[in-house]
Amino acid sequence: MKIRLFRILLCAFVLFCFVSSCKDDKQPEDPVDKIITTNVSVPSPVEIEEGQSIFISLKGKTNIKDSDFVVLRSAANKDYRCPIINLTDSFQLEFKPVEGVTNGNYKVYICRNDVNYYIGTMQLTLLKSLTIEPEEGTNVYGIVQCNGKGVPDVLLSDGEVFVKTNQDGIYQMKSSKKWQYVFIILPSGYEVPSQGILPQIHATLTSDISKAERKDFELIESDNYRFTLFVCGDMHLANRTDDIKQFNELARTLNADISAAPGKRYLLTLGDMTWDLYWYSKAYEFPQYLSTMNSCFKDILFFHTMGNHDNDMNSVGDFNKAFHYTRDVAPTFYSYNLGKIHFVVLDDIDYNNVGANNDGTGKDYRSQYVRNLTAEQMDWLKKDLSYVSKSTPVFISSHAPVFMPKTATTWRTNLTGSNSAGEGDTEQLLDLVKDYNVHFLSGHTHNIFNYKHSSAFEDHNVGAVCASWWWSGYLTPGIHLSQDGAPGGYGVWEFDGTNFKHIYHAAGHDDSYQFRAYDMNSVKSVITPGLGNNHKDFMPLYNEIQGYKANSILVNVWDFGPDWKISIKENGHELNVSQIMAYDPLHIVALSAPRCKSASASSTPSFLTTSWNHFFLATASSANSTVIVTVTDENGRSYSETMVRPKAFKTTDYTNK
Repeated sequence: MKIRLFRILLCAFVLFCFVSSCKDDKQPEDPVDKIITTNVSVPSPVEIEEGQSIFISLKGKTNIKDSDFVVLRSAANKDYRCPIINLTDSFQLEFKPVEGVTNGNYKVYICRNDVNYYIGTMQLTLLKSLTIEPEEGTNVYGIVQCNGKGVPDVLLSDGEVFVKTNQDGIYQMKSSKKWQYVFIILPSGYEVPSQGILPQIHATLTSDISKAERKDFELIESDNYRFTLFVCGDMHLANRTDDIKQFNELARTLNADISAAPGKRYLLTLGDMTWDLYWYSKAYEFPQYLSTMNSCFKDILFFHTMGNHDNDMNSVGDFNKAFHYTRDVAPTFYSYNLGKIHFVVLDDIDYNNVGANNDGTGKDYRSQYVRNLTAEQMDWLKKDLSYVSKSTPVFISSHAPVFMPKTATTWRTNLTGSNSAGEGDTEQLLDLVKDYNVHFLSGHTHNIFNYKHSSAFEDHNVGAVCASWWWSGYLTPGIHLSQDGAPGGYGVWEFDGTNFKHIYHAAGHDDSYQFRAYDMNSVKSVITPGLGNNHKDFMPLYNEIQGYKANSILVNVWDFGPDWKISIKENGHELNVSQIMAYDPLHIVALSAPRCKSASASSTPSFLTTSWNHFFLATASSANSTVIVTVTDENGRSYSETMVRPKAFKTTDYTNK
């Protein structure tokens, strides 16, 4: 009995010590907390010169004392205790940021007796002391500096005009403020501070055109002559179909690559990071997307490209639909320099004159865009390139590709929505960039292709991180495939000066996984009508597979380009290989079959297998011979498989590692 009583007292003592040692942040709970927190209005955004005070409005009685502190908590969860300078008669609390506080977003607390009472959030910008008399008509100005010194000849733009900093790093701009922001064009040899993954390259304009606003930018010296760029298309994160869980698994492969990459490391998205439909029904928008990214990645800058699903479906017109994106992520079009490469980001999804989904008509306006470059972008791009040497490689990213496969070996133009003066379709874009060596990076299709239009223009459709909108991995765990059968993954581009090379890395696999070879005899025995419940949309896939000749060998080389080579040998004899449009058998089994099997007879399931152009076909002489498939990329790297036939067709042979 005494032992039991002693244990109870011991547990109580430990619990008391634990509770008394915890100084948790408090939300309004008791009357004192309520008085402190509900009668306080935290300003945001706040822009002040270093050394100046910040004023918090008090609404009547607050119970705040001179002996309390204002605590600013950074995104990295570091607390800065700022003494209260004054509680004024005009119902304002005055304090100054202490040493160590920098530009960024902060949670704000009133601290009493080492207990923090949350009162709001603040976006804080600290400006260097600057004496300048803006020229007549100037309504945006500031300084670009590095290590406390102004940096000359740095370009800035508001989406219409360009200006350069003077010898002291000061710029002045006469802006229409149409886009409501100004951005810096990152010069070579520099980076910028970041908020998590976001480089601080643009600043929001909040005043009308008649008022001058100061917006400063900070540069950080960086030896990025050599760097690696991870290119990620179509994430489509929406908090559904286990997409966050699947993304976290994919991020393990990506983080391992980032850690091992040579030189500086950056990441470029290709649009559709989010999914506008689920902004509302799943409450997953850009703040939630950024939270997901910041929880997965550290110490890498993301340069973002906008996609059609990053537009607000409940707003009207291209400008308004982009408001959330430009507020939370990046400008819709901008440029930057990394090492010896000039990068341009464009938005070729044009929602001008498109209505809102909540207009009461029941019409789905989300797909009512046209594919072109608006007149503003064409004009801006011409100005941007005028500052770029013709010898500098130019990489342009945009969501939709410039070209699309027409047949296995022919192509068609894809930017065909030009319907107003000055807008750019495929041919107009090609004409504008004709003097430059351009590589165009895109997503949107959820498939992969590399097309060399000319020696000076290549179109790289990079593929999708989400593959088939996260469905294949949801229906068949471990099988993460796009509609063309390409595994979900990302492009890895290595740059060394003006030289570069790239490879596609499939998530959950090492980078030697560059193709998939099928013994179609085995595939035909697995893909039967019953696999897809004889559904009307499954039967065309079944018939296509059954149409292959006996002893056919089908190879899916997802990142195939014009300089790749495909070899299929049987007993040392080179077989005739033809490039064809085809459906990927693994995608049929992993996604199309279960989706059709669960669908009603009259419905048409989405995300089914797509016929695409990076497939290669050969016919062996028998069903039991061994064939060797060898794939060689444009950089001379070879990948091979010795296929001992008959080769079984099982999904478990292809699951992510």
